[in-house]
Formats: sequence, C-alpha cells, structure tokens
Amino acid sequence: MSQIIIQGGKRLEGTLRVQGAKNSVLPILAATILHPGRTVLHRCPRLTDVDASVRILRHLGCEAKWEGDDLTVDAAGMSRWDVPDHLMREMRSSVIFLGAILARFGWAEMSYPGGCELGPRPIDLHLDALRKLGAEVLEEGGGIRCETKGLRGRELALSLPSVGATENAILAACGAEGETVLINAAREPEIVDLQRFLRALGCDVRGAGSSTVCVRGRRPTHDAEYTVMPDRIAAATYLSAVAAAGGEVELTGVDYRHLSTVTAALQEAGCRVAGEPDRVVLRSTGALRAIGTVQTAPYPGFPTDAQAVLMAALLRSRGSTVFVENIFENRYRHVDELRRMGASVSVAGRVAVVTGVPRLCGAAVRCTDLRGGAALLVAGAAAEGETAISEIHHIRRGYEDPVRDLRALGAEIRLEE
Repeated sequence: MSQIIIQGGKRLEGTLRVQGAKNSVLPILAATILHPGRTVLHRCPRLTDVDASVRILRHLGCEAKWEGDDLTVDAAGMSRWDVPDHLMREMRSSVIFLGAILARFGWAEMSYPGGCELGPRPIDLHLDALRKLGAEVLEEGGGIRCETKGLRGRELALSLPSVGATENAILAACGAEGETVLINAAREPEIVDLQRFLRALGCDVRGAGSSTVCVRGRRPTHDAEYTVMPDRIAAATYLSAVAAAGGEVELTGVDYRHLSTVTAALQEAGCRVAGEPDRVVLRSTGALRAIGTVQTAPYPGFPTDAQAVLMAALLRSRGSTVFVENIFENRYRHVDELRRMGASVSVAGRVAVVTGVPRLCGAAVRCTDLRGGAALLVAGAAAEGETAISEIHHIRRGYEDPVRDLRALGAEIRLEE
C-alpha cells in the first residue's frame, strides 16, 4: 500500500508552476468528442481522474495519446455512445460525457457516476436540462438512457448554479438547433475555460463567467490546440501549506483573481500576499491567528474544495475559526484524521469550529477523500515529527505530484510504495 511520509516543521520556500486544472480539463475532455477531428490539450495534468476520462474516450472509439503534458484526442473514429458501469464508477465527473455524447449522436447510455463520498450530489439538474432541450430520459436499473430526434435551443433556468449541470447543458446545447439561453448558470472560472475551448473549436458560446450563458447551436468546425487553465485549488493547497509551516512561496502560471477569497482569508490570518498577473507570492511566519467565519459558496464565494486545506492551515492559529459548509453534507470527514494529529475541531452538522492548538504531532492518518487528503498534507507540513498518510489514491485524483512539488519547496517528504 502506497504512503506519503512527511517530516514536518520545515520552513517552505521556493517557486512552483501550478498544474493544469482538474475541474477544467474534465469537461474539456468530454467536449473533445463534439468535434469529429483532432484536438491538442496543453498543460493537461496527469491525474487518475484524467486517466479515467481517457479510458472513456478510448472506449467510445476515440484515439488519445500523451506527449509530456500534452494530450492529443482524435474523435474522428468515435463509434459508441455508451459508457459502462466500471468506467462511470471511477469518478463523479464522468456524467459530463452525457451532454456531449447526446449532442454528437442523439443517443447516450450510462450508469450513475461514482467519485468521493461527500453526500448526496443528485444529477437531477443535469437530466432536467437535457429534457428541456428535447431529450427523452429514462432512468432504470441504476442506468440512464437519453434519446432525441433533435435537440432544440430554448431558455433554461437552473434552480441552483450547479457547475456540472451548467457544463452538461452547454455541451448539449452545442448540438441543438437554435439558441439556448442558460439562466442562473454557474460562474466558476472553469466554465469560462470550457467556453474558451469550445470557441477554439468554432462553437458559438457567450457569457461564461456571468449568470447567463448563450449557446447558438453550431457544430465544431475545425481542429484546435488549447492550453488548460491553472488549478486554483492546487494553488490554494500549496499556499495553505506554506502559511501553516512558515516560509515564502511564489506560484507562477496562476491567475490570482481566481484565488481572491482564499488569499483574503490567509491575509486575515497574518500572511503577506501579493498578486500580479500570472503569479502569487505568499510569506508566512507560521504563527497565524483565527479569522472570521468561513462560509463555502458558489463562485465567487469561498470554494468548498479549499475549505479543508484552509482548515488545516489554521489548526495552530490563535483563537477559534468557524467554518460553515453550504455545498456538501459530508465535507468534514477529514476532521477525525486531523484530531489524530492533536487538532481541536468540533463538528455539528454543517458547522465546524477550529480552536488553535500550540502544536501538532505527526501521526499515521488516512485520506478520506481528495481534498481531505490534501488537508493532511498541509497539516503534516506544520506538524512536529513524522506523518504517514495512507489511501493516497484519493490525492492522486486531483494532484499531479504533490510529493515532487512540496519537496521543491524544501519539505522532507517521500513516497513509499
């Protein structure tokens, strides 16, 4: 069983280039099948979730080839419209292929998706959007079957600004006749990145980044090359690690505006943060103070994916910080593991209270989910002694090589297979 071993208490400093964004590249990979031709994705992160998407593409009949961090997808030979259960179970985001397959073929079949167990994440909004665009959707036996004689654009109003439902609706609308106007759309930067990729293919998508997105049905017209945006959650993780352990880090290739709520929280905790185009610099003494209530919310609010790593950064802060998780029900599963390291965290429903302690002690802990695993890396960097993190397959879903990256900052860390 693989483990990450980290000897904490080391000052961290150096420069890191941030990996491509997991939450951006997954819908972009699904979007490649809209075009029966060749696309090249630069800065494509080597993650297990990306590997799962590549396996889906190959199952559908596409060709996919890696060259360094460039991934070339050729969807000209796509011949299937079904995604089998064993591939769907590998990640939650696999459902994003539904809208793209439907737009390409007018027919799609798949089972319900898997992924981290963070509580109920129904795909009702996804299916409702597809139905309104003209698809017949049948749910039975743990599977989903969609069929249409022709998708038609219309006005769609989401009851919640769901990122996945927004992406699925945009992809399906690319294959619809006429214009689709999506109201109460998610505003995350990853939606903007998807729009840019689709426009690079020749699709007509406008408004991403706002609550109203307009898609005029138009098949992709040409091959394209595209560079995936930087991963703002990976950036937040490394900023939190340096904040907790003390030191100075320069992150390059990252848009500081996407990190504004995270950097504001770290500044309030006592860090010095400076943002410029394409870079962020953070300095920390490692002696942090508690901050005001942190409430997760859809973008531009505080990201739920950064909640766990910020919590880990504040475990030794002076005072108490309240976290309110408004997105997922089971987002505090990592708390028990942090307590093994001496953290003082109390949980009641969606609320967690972190009371800073003078010191953390290294311990044997296990990853409960992707971002919870990242929180253990942050806590381990600040703890005294050795922390052994197991079940690291969760971390590999979203972080390309955290051992390499933290070692580049001076951490004493290693991977044990």
